[in-house]
Amino acid sequence: MKRISRPFSILAALFAPVALTTLLSCGHGKNIPDVSGVAVKDVVIERFDTAFFSLDSNHVQEGLYRLGERYPWFIQDFMANILGAGPLSDTNRVAPQAARQFLVSYRPVKDSIEEKYRNLGWLEKELQQGFRFVKYYFPNYHLPQKVVTFIGPFDGPGVAITPYALAIGLQVYAGKDLSFYHSDKGMDMYPPYLSRRFEPAYITAGCMRTIAEDLQPDNTGSRPMIEQMIAKGKYGWLVDQFLPETADSIRTGYTQQQLNWCTSNEGLIWNYFLQNTDLYTVDPDIIKNYIGESPKTLGMPDASPGNIGAWIGRQIVKKYAAGHPDLSTEQILHTPERKIFDEAKYKPR
Repeated sequence: MKRISRPFSILAALFAPVALTTLLSCGHGKNIPDVSGVAVKDVVIERFDTAFFSLDSNHVQEGLYRLGERYPWFIQDFMANILGAGPLSDTNRVAPQAARQFLVSYRPVKDSIEEKYRNLGWLEKELQQGFRFVKYYFPNYHLPQKVVTFIGPFDGPGVAITPYALAIGLQVYAGKDLSFYHSDKGMDMYPPYLSRRFEPAYITAGCMRTIAEDLQPDNTGSRPMIEQMIAKGKYGWLVDQFLPETADSIRTGYTQQQLNWCTSNEGLIWNYFLQNTDLYTVDPDIIKNYIGESPKTLGMPDASPGNIGAWIGRQIVKKYAAGHPDLSTEQILHTPERKIFDEAKYKPR
């Protein structure tokens, strides 16, 4: 998902220091930290989406100023970075016009998902637990002070980190059956292999992925493919740490059938990379075949998922982490990708 950068300084974190924790062995055969003692601020989701669509379309400018008084920490990000109308100000005549047009044209979207998101207590609980794991592994990370939901344009972000908040765009979590997703324009923007994931169950994983990317922004875009694969794999591996009891299909975005195919053919997938690709290529036209969203992987069976390079990268990071139990999660995140590849000795069967 897209992220809104942090153009301003972040306010001091409101979260208490991390408490000492122990490891619990869960029924899945994994050691999951007991984070019940990790102190984080209670997650209370601010409903900017509801407040915005309560505006009177005949008095939008006045309504926006009142909205700005309630949400001073989000109104400018919404107007400038999400609507693309520029900052709300006395001299910006475009902003109220753009807001009114959006208010009218997207009201059916708001109405269609209103019942689905009437109560977000379940999401508050999921996010709070995820935040505990983030704070457990990264005690110095400044968690977002607020969580806010909004409805933006369909090409807007699903999850974004602003200077003060974790912002969730419900327009891309409206349910896979939303009529727009099945229109020609909608399918051009979001093919079915993407829109099938536009369900509430994927929100928390999207938030944790965005936090993972915020912890260490990816700067491997011009580096060899294997390093890009591992950089993307780190994010997937971090989501595993932050949501250890969430289904792997939710964390990866793969269908269960795709996951079954990957785990059953991991050795063959890696052998394909060794025999048919140059792991050290920097050619973006080649790299995009293996990293990035697509219905399947070019050159592999139809059962294969897209973005399989990131999945392999995640497996390599998992192998490296298993072989270096003395390293913390934070140390592994900051380990150079080439070093992880060289020392993981990844040879799946």
